[in-house]
Amino acid sequence: MAEVVLRDVRKRFETVEVIHGANLTVNDGEFVVFVGPSGCGKSTLLRMIAGLENVSGGEIMIDGKRCDDLPPAERQIAMVFQSYALYPHMSVFENMAFALKIARMPKDEIKKRVNQAAEILQIGALLERKPKALSGGQRQRVAIGRAIVREPKVFLFDEPLSNLDAALRVQMRIEIAKIHRKLKTTIIYVTHDQIEAMTMATRIVVLNAGKIEQVGAPLELYHNPVNSFVAGFIGSPKMNFLPGKLVSADGRRAKIALPDGNQVSVAVDATRAKEGDEVTLGVRPEHLLLRPGDAPAGAVGPISKIKGEVVLVENLGESALIYVKPAKTEAMILCRVEGISTAKDGEALELGVAASTAHLFDADGKSFPRTVDTVLEGDNAGVSQLRAS
Repeated sequence: MAEVVLRDVRKRFETVEVIHGANLTVNDGEFVVFVGPSGCGKSTLLRMIAGLENVSGGEIMIDGKRCDDLPPAERQIAMVFQSYALYPHMSVFENMAFALKIARMPKDEIKKRVNQAAEILQIGALLERKPKALSGGQRQRVAIGRAIVREPKVFLFDEPLSNLDAALRVQMRIEIAKIHRKLKTTIIYVTHDQIEAMTMATRIVVLNAGKIEQVGAPLELYHNPVNSFVAGFIGSPKMNFLPGKLVSADGRRAKIALPDGNQVSVAVDATRAKEGDEVTLGVRPEHLLLRPGDAPAGAVGPISKIKGEVVLVENLGESALIYVKPAKTEAMILCRVEGISTAKDGEALELGVAASTAHLFDADGKSFPRTVDTVLEGDNAGVSQLRAS
């Protein structure tokens, strides 16, 4: 196990800088996930840690040793790629043992390590098979096993599940999480799938255009995003955004006016802004209230209303997605409710927003600090009245 430290790490391709001074500490035994849209630099950053890309500036430390000038073989890391990259003419055992044979390790030690990895991955019965006789999930297990037998200090995963179907991705997420708990090895994992990030990581690193936007535990990023980019990227379905103008603000709560004239209360400290400033209201689909019983547990503050017209209803069985077009804006908002919805296309709808579940962002996309913990308990009357109505 090892700590990984990035200090002002930069990457340039000729005159174009694609990683802009990344600073990050991955603690010993931590499972950190790099997440972001395509082209944000997450795989480039991972490849620099692995030594597959040169560093244009800054330094990379692994286990207290500077390694940005070391070749990959000397960094005590093992990498699992999106492509399984198995040798088709070799058996599973031979694929997993190949790197150890190249290192001239004794045969007894090779056999011991391969068998131990096969037991962890539950592929002991497959050791004599060739890759063509394996399923996609089994091939990915072999690729992970090939990394495990090297007993590295750091595991690097570059979108390892993207080639699998949905059911296998879920299964392999569970397997990788179990491996981490068992081996307690430092893992850095790259994915574009924020659900993978939310379910697997101890901490998430959100990247955008080569910059680290925010680092934190999954629920920290969900509840307290630092800006509208993180707020929109973390959570599925993504957060709704509506333009508005600040009407008033104190240290506990802000009131904003939407384009249709309705006002919404948000439990944030927006005192750094002034009346009339353009702001953006953020509400997650699961926090919009369609019926009195929908008010989320723990929601506090007055219930504001957003009026609109139903554009589309998608009944998924366990939940329903309702697309609503608010008046006097081009924005579309999505409401997710449990069970089946009876809402119809073209129907007028009034959605509720509890002050404690909403977010507010300034004109630059920076979030105003949430003040949910300081909202008075008496504000629960708004939710209680909604539930009783």
